[in-house]
Formats: sequence, structure tokens, C-alpha cells
Amino acid sequence: MGPIGVFDSGYGGLTILSELRKRLPQYDYLYLGDNARAPYGTRSFDVVYEFTLQAVKELFDRGCHLVILACNTASAKALRTIQQKDLPVIAPNRRVLGVIRPSAEIIGSITKTNHIGILATPGTVSSNSYTIEIGNFSPESTVVQHACPMWVPLIENHEHETHAGQEFIQKDIETLLEKDRQIDTIVLGCTHYPVLKAYLESIVPSHVQIISQGKIVAESLADYLERHPEIDQFCSKNSSVQYLTSENTNEFDTNASIFAADDVKSSHVSLH
Repeated sequence: MGPIGVFDSGYGGLTILSELRKRLPQYDYLYLGDNARAPYGTRSFDVVYEFTLQAVKELFDRGCHLVILACNTASAKALRTIQQKDLPVIAPNRRVLGVIRPSAEIIGSITKTNHIGILATPGTVSSNSYTIEIGNFSPESTVVQHACPMWVPLIENHEHETHAGQEFIQKDIETLLEKDRQIDTIVLGCTHYPVLKAYLESIVPSHVQIISQGKIVAESLADYLERHPEIDQFCSKNSSVQYLTSENTNEFDTNASIFAADDVKSSHVSLH
């Protein structure tokens, strides 16, 4: 038995981890942030796949039977290949899940106009993963995407609450809404973005909903574990959490406070 692994290129996955721990507090979790090589959002498909596979293998080596890619870029660019090509060879009895499909499954029941906006990194937008997945579950929906390459650095450099930072964010919102005036639901397609949710809700029209992924992913995982007792039996349940980072641990622990409610004490890991 081992913890549930939660992987992100940096800090954003901590917003997912927080909701997982609220919904499923009995489980053990092992978080891995590849901060030394972040951000992933502007990297090529091949590089994101390579880095993500290294992280998955590290979490498997540390006893995880189930790994959540709490990173939209990794989910978009690496998940399917890892599931179809790598797992049958390296770990046929282990599972890797992403964060895009759970949101895509339910978003059609949330929107009233069937016009959905996606805010995400360039990598996630270019993959068209949200457009494809939402199309599978809600073919009547119109999906409009907008890439926000500056949002992650703004958040990680603590500039998202400055006047200049908020002007930048507001311009991206306006650009998305100008593409389709019928949008009534915006999905935050990057796990960093929930940090901005309150501000985004204050600047969008009152009829527009802002949807972050954490609670959706947590509910989806609870359902998955209930439907797959053969995986659940290998997930240890001592209500513990550990943190790993490929970056300086002091820097990680300090910056993690933006995303996690707890005091974070991480250990260093080298990924290769």
C-alpha cells in the first residue's frame, strides 16, 4: 500500500491537493512539484511527456499505485500516451488520471447558454484537449479558448494582486469575452488560476460563472475509488501528506503558502 501521488509542474497542483484532502481526508498523499523545470505551459509536447513520465515513475518508485496529474498541461500533453503506451509496460496494475476529463464531463450541465470559455496555458490551449473532451460529452456546446501565458509567473512572483498585474488579468478576460458574447461559464484550465478566482468573479459580468477544478476533480476521484476497489485497496489511509520538490525546498515551502492552507515542509528530489 502507498499514498496517492499528486503531480504538478509547480505549485498549482496544491489547489487540487487541498480539495482532495477535504473530500477524502482519510487517504495518504504524496505531492511532487517539478519546480526546477517549471513552467510546462510553453514547452513542447515531447518535453512535457518526458518530464511527466519521469515524475510518474518517481511516484511509483515511492509506493504510489495511483497518480493524479494535477497539471492541465501534463494532462493535455502526456496523459494519454502514458496511459496507453507506458503503463501496460512499466506498471500494468497502476493508474494515472488527469484533471481535464472530470471538468469536461460536467461542464455541460452547468452552462445555460452552451457557450463555454477556457482560460489556460498556451500548451493546454494548443492541445485542444478541452475542446475535444467537452465535445465528447456536450457536443452541442461552443468552446472558446484563450491562452494566458503571463498568469502563472504573475501568481508565482506575487504580482497578481498589484495594479499592473490585475490590469493584465482583466485584459485577458476581456479578450476571451469579446470572442464570444454568449459565454456564461469560464473554466479555469490551469491549477494555478483558482488563486485568482475571487478577483475574476469581481470583474466578469454577473451572469458569468467561474469554475475551478479542485472540487470537481476531488468528487471524480471519490467516485473512481468507489468504482475501482482493486485500486483503492492499495491506497494507504493514515491521513498524512508529504511534499517533494525538484527546486530549493526553502523556496518551495515559502511559495506554497499561496496555494496551500498548511505549513509545508518539503524534501528535495532529483528527476531524470
